[in-house]
Amino acid sequence: MGFGSAVRGSRSRAPHAAAAPDSGSGAAPGDELLAVRGLEIEFGADRGSGHQAVRGIDIALRPGRVVGVAGESGSGKSSLALAVMGLLPPGTVVRGSIRYDGDELVGLAEKQLRRYRGSKIAMVSQESTAALNPTLRIGQQMRLVLRAHFSADRGQLAQRMVQALRDVQLHDVDRVLHSYPSELSGGMCQRVVIAMALACGSQVLLADEPTTALDVTVQGEIIRLLRGLVAQRGLALLMISHDLAVLNEICDDLVVMYRGEVVERGPITEVLRAPAHPYTRGLLNSVPRMSNRGTDLPTLPMFDSAEAPGTGCRFAGRCAWRVDACAERQVLLPVPAGAVDPARAARCHRVDELTEQPEGLR
Repeated sequence: MGFGSAVRGSRSRAPHAAAAPDSGSGAAPGDELLAVRGLEIEFGADRGSGHQAVRGIDIALRPGRVVGVAGESGSGKSSLALAVMGLLPPGTVVRGSIRYDGDELVGLAEKQLRRYRGSKIAMVSQESTAALNPTLRIGQQMRLVLRAHFSADRGQLAQRMVQALRDVQLHDVDRVLHSYPSELSGGMCQRVVIAMALACGSQVLLADEPTTALDVTVQGEIIRLLRGLVAQRGLALLMISHDLAVLNEICDDLVVMYRGEVVERGPITEVLRAPAHPYTRGLLNSVPRMSNRGTDLPTLPMFDSAEAPGTGCRFAGRCAWRVDACAERQVLLPVPAGAVDPARAARCHRVDELTEQPEGLR
């Protein structure tokens, strides 16, 4: 799936409505199924040498919409999803707010979190084989998941399992239920994981690199499956990926993260057409295109993991657009500067100059 063709031939989308000032998507405020506000994640704080992996993240998920999260490894994408699920390692400090349908999740005990995890919010991981127990048949695993959330008899559970597998377009249901994960293809295993995530009625789905381990044909099938489930069920989907072409195929809105911060957000078509942050532009220019044959692929300067974040722009050390003002803490500025619609924003002083020169996207 080439990025250039994905941009030019992307699916048609409905017009985007205005977003709340601290929202990660483009819908009106007040209808969020999941609202993350001011989220901070600090690892190792209990050992006296904490590392702040996520700083001040705001994202809103709404029914029937897909928000994509892009960024390099280490940008905090997966930590964000694990924080929502309450699955961060012991000793991690989480600050800020994570609300599901108005209910605060931060600070809940494990027993309380189980009322939301699986039945209201579900997660699909990158490696379907890691999410499935290789020693149990698919039917046994699905039954265990359903029993954790429903007090139904064996027949009712079987009906729900069959329907869940049919919903993800697995047609030979009996064979799938009696198979071990090793007897199924990677695409079939990923469909099983999606079925298990939604079988209990979850309305928020967090998909962390769900297509990375699949070949490009199966990637397309999984993307179409997820998009169809969003439309049919009114799911709110958070799609995490490093692949901008994949995100462009499925997402309504895009959030770009760098070293634990949101550096740009907005409707995905607008962000990809005219990126307003140098990091977003660098990600786009690093994608191979047929038009670039015979030329060196642009790359970003190497990232120094030992470099302290400091108080200024975290991307300044790799940025060809940096100026003296970058030594100061950046805030998310509307794009273009002075705009009244906050659906598009970027953490850069030079948003106007960047959006006026989108030559990297041709």
